[in-house]
Amino acid sequence: MSFDAEWAQHKALARSAPARTPEKRLGHAAPEAAGGGPAGTLVATASSINGNANLLIEIAALLHEGRPDGDASTMARVPRAHADVAAQTLRFAAFADDQFKDTVALFAGLATRLKTAGTSFAGVDDDTARSFLSGLLASGQYVPPECK
Repeated sequence: MSFDAEWAQHKALARSAPARTPEKRLGHAAPEAAGGGPAGTLVATASSINGNANLLIEIAALLHEGRPDGDASTMARVPRAHADVAAQTLRFAAFADDQFKDTVALFAGLATRLKTAGTSFAGVDDDTARSFLSGLLASGQYVPPECK
């Protein structure tokens, strides 16, 4: 199978996959979905924040699994290649490894910060619900159905 045919097959598979549901990711909601607010309102729930944090962890894990092969740079060492080529290859491999580790650490750090934000979001959401319920219980008045 040629590269172009394989690439077309992967694109078709990606396009046929079901779209992620709004509760699993942050997105822009239509005005009616956002409670009548302006178009393009950002929708965030605790589950969407946690879902995005999990996606970042998955990306970091996939990057770590596909880490650069250390043996690739040993193929260009001194007996097999010129000393200048070997030095430049080693320099590039060290740079690539550093960038790779920085990227994985960035994704893991972002996931941690997003998890913390999700926990804070859930705390604020819980406080709002408790405040509403306390206000309802303190100042609410029961009216029997037959008296309405």
